[in-house]
Formats: sequence, C-alpha cells, structure tokens
Amino acid sequence: MVRRNEQRRAALVDAAIEVLARDGARGLTFRAVDTEAAVPVGTASNYFASRDELLTQAGARVYERLQPEEELIARQRAGGRDREAYAVLMREVVGRVAAFRTGYLALLELRLEATRRPELRTVLTERVRADVAANVRYHEESGLPGDATAVKLLYLAFNWLIVEQLTLPEVFSPAERDRLVAAAVDRIVAAG
Repeated sequence: MVRRNEQRRAALVDAAIEVLARDGARGLTFRAVDTEAAVPVGTASNYFASRDELLTQAGARVYERLQPEEELIARQRAGGRDREAYAVLMREVVGRVAAFRTGYLALLELRLEATRRPELRTVLTERVRADVAANVRYHEESGLPGDATAVKLLYLAFNWLIVEQLTLPEVFSPAERDRLVAAAVDRIVAAG
C-alpha cells in the first residue's frame, strides 16, 4: 500500500509540474492537479497539507527528473578532458534540460512565486546552491579544464539560453545554439 501511495504522490507532483508550466503558479490548485492527474477531486488535498507544500515538492521533483542517468555520467567521465569534450558535455546538458520543457517552465514559475513566498524562496535557494555546488564538484572530479568560476559562469549563461529556447525557440536555431554553447565554453573556460 505504501508503494502505491508513493506512486500516486509522484503522479500528483508530476501533474503539478504540468499545471505550473501550462497555467502558472496562480493556476496551481488542488483541483487543477486532480484534473491533470486524472484522479478523483480531493485526492491532491489528501496528499499535501497545503498549496505551499505542493509547490515545494514540485520544485524538488523537477530537479530529480533533471538528474542525468548513471550511464551518461559514466560515459562522460570516460571521455576526453579538453574544452571540446567540455563543449560536448555542455551541449548535452542544455539539450537535456531544454527537453524537459514543462519542468523548466515550472521552475521559472516557482522562482517567480518564490519572490512572494519566503519559505519557497528558502527551499529553492538551498536547492539551487546545492545544484551549483554539485556541478562544481563534478567538474573538479572530472578533470575538465577551467575552475569553479567558469562552471558558475556557464551555469548562468546556459540557463538563459535554455529560457530563450523554451520561450522564444525561433531566436536561435538548434545549430546556432550548439555553436553558442561551444563558443561559451571556449571563451569562458581557461585553456589548460
């Protein structure tokens, strides 16, 4: 029974992500989540004590779903250690994140909502800090060129590139996006 409840909870949180992406934070209601998850009305309110809890869990779930598969990490670690290999890695990251369109749009909605909800802001701040630290740690362990500052600058640059791809996809073609990723790595990551 517990397993089924956890599966139902995950389905409800995934439905919340879809609602956030489609309707924004103001459209996130228990009823909208129930409808999106195709469950009886009142189900979401049985699983989440408040809308804030649902918002917070949706943010955490997006990050869970954005984690790369272990086989991808192993392949990347077995690859080269130069800027070209770094550019390949960054194109993969940008592509993977942009491919989870609703998740990233939901995160943008959550960030905007966090400006009005201190508890959500605290949770997201901790999560983003942990994500940046994990990216820096992975970078340092991988032996790729560049330092922690380069990782953070690429994080900032590529976040906006992803926003552009998801909100105004005609601004840059996929080929131009790939060239921009390679150019950012080449210019930001010190030769070494």
